[in-house]
Amino acid sequence: MALEYIIYTDESEKKGKFYLNFYGGVLVRSSDLQPVIDRLEQYKAGLNLHREVKWQKVTENYLEKYKTLVDGFFDEVTAGRVKVRVMFTQNQFIPTGLSPDQRRAEYHLLYYQFIKHAFGLRFAGTAGQEIQVRLNMDQLPDNREQNAQFKAYVLGLNSNAKFCSAGIRFRADAIAEVQSHDHVLLQCLDVVLGAMAFCLNDKHKDKPPGKRRRGKRTIAKEGLYRHIRTRICQLYPNFNIGETTGKGGDWANVWLHPYRHWKFVPAEHAKDPTRTKPKN
Repeated sequence: MALEYIIYTDESEKKGKFYLNFYGGVLVRSSDLQPVIDRLEQYKAGLNLHREVKWQKVTENYLEKYKTLVDGFFDEVTAGRVKVRVMFTQNQFIPTGLSPDQRRAEYHLLYYQFIKHAFGLRFAGTAGQEIQVRLNMDQLPDNREQNAQFKAYVLGLNSNAKFCSAGIRFRADAIAEVQSHDHVLLQCLDVVLGAMAFCLNDKHKDKPPGKRRRGKRTIAKEGLYRHIRTRICQLYPNFNIGETTGKGGDWANVWLHPYRHWKFVPAEHAKDPTRTKPKN
């Protein structure tokens, strides 16, 4: 029986003050999937979180409950049962040399790069071992034809020499669009992805118009972000959320690491330093 991995993917914040095009993914081995889901659902039930968990729902009243759920999620990451990847671009790097079609397809092209590279799947197996990958994507925003073309590109990875040598295979019937309210792993991913976009774009500093102090919801979201970063720093001390996570001298760590960030920089780009955060 072939080994199977399930990847859940989501995207957030296409436009941001400093960072944009946030993509996130969670990978779980099929044999671990249901036990992980059951534990996270038990956390939700115990916290009376009966509806969909989302970053946008974080408030002062729910902060401690979300922290507890985040701890349950990162316990799975720390134990090696769940891998998390976050990719984003930075406004100061402006892509150049793109055709009009490529610019129109930016969303899908970046999504494709994320699936192809973020988890380091080419390091996941060895010749002679087949590894099937099931892809569950949160509902894609584009039209049916564009989404079908994108899925065809993903299936094209089956012809990639490095994927073939690692035994990685995507099946056409295992690439699906799903609703996040049905999948607790996507909900946890939404919270982590939202927290990263929130802090990287300095939304923790926002104040309501005409006010001198930040709103309670902004303060609560900053508290949850800091809690998430504390859990990440238990894996990687002094973790820099705005840079690509180091590989420690070994490309295989792109697969082996439980949690990673990837700041995607176009191969051809111009640089505008006025579009980056001022240094403190």
